[in-house]
Amino acid sequence: MLTRRQKHILLKFFSLFSVVRGYNILVVVIAQYLASVYIFAHNKPVKAVLFDINLLMLVLASSATIAAGYIINNFYDSEKDLINRPRKTMLDRLVSQNTKLSFYFVLNFLAVVCASYVSFRAVVFFALYIFAIWLYSHRLKKRPMTGNLVSAILTVTPFFAIFIYYQNFELVIFAHAIFLFLLVSMRELTKDLENIKGDFALGYKTVPVVYGEETSKRMLSVLAISTIISGIVLILFFKIGYMYYFFYVSIALLVLFILILWRSNKKLHYLLLHNILKFIIVAGVVSILLIDVSVVLNRL
Repeated sequence: MLTRRQKHILLKFFSLFSVVRGYNILVVVIAQYLASVYIFAHNKPVKAVLFDINLLMLVLASSATIAAGYIINNFYDSEKDLINRPRKTMLDRLVSQNTKLSFYFVLNFLAVVCASYVSFRAVVFFALYIFAIWLYSHRLKKRPMTGNLVSAILTVTPFFAIFIYYQNFELVIFAHAIFLFLLVSMRELTKDLENIKGDFALGYKTVPVVYGEETSKRMLSVLAISTIISGIVLILFFKIGYMYYFFYVSIALLVLFILILWRSNKKLHYLLLHNILKFIIVAGVVSILLIDVSVVLNRL
């Protein structure tokens, strides 16, 4: 049996894990490694990629920066989250704001240390990334369109770090990047619809608050159609192995997304739409394995 103190420490651990969204970071780490093996460095042996210390340092720097970003975002959005996510906020508040800020600075410091192992350019890259996340959380997040665009860019930035490291400029990489960017943009706008109550109460100038739900739905529909077109282009014009199964399923889900979107008028509906997009993103990470199912055997 756990003692009262042990239970308290365990709750604080889960609270901090909730704040930094450890599950999201785990998905990013897996995605970075799979993308490195199957896309960015597909001509290199699998072992050489998996045991590349520089790649490991870039992944660790990305993870630390993302975790720190979630902390500073949680710090600035604490009042809004109390309205939009009361249960999660109560768990997050088991860790004091001072403790969160201490972790924020420690994680950013660790990110820079890991980046310094790779190169000075990596240090500059992550220093700018850290600053951009802070600027987004502090100011840009409250601005319509700008906040959504910056958030989407910040989400795909960890993959851009790996892209720069391997310097692989194949067109297929940009095609995948466009598909991911459009999906993330959809997710950000859907989150705004989901959180409209808290945003409106605290004066956040998001797209739904400024332009209304109907305009937001029109924008989401345009993004969804653009994402569908992007998926079709990948299927028809690029060698993606068996990953075309993922894109077929994604296109079907995005059509369903549009149909549900125009019938949505409650937070629960937007939460469902948000979960559809999250499922597509996570499924996309796993389906990278389908690009070439024999790649691991052939490149060991």
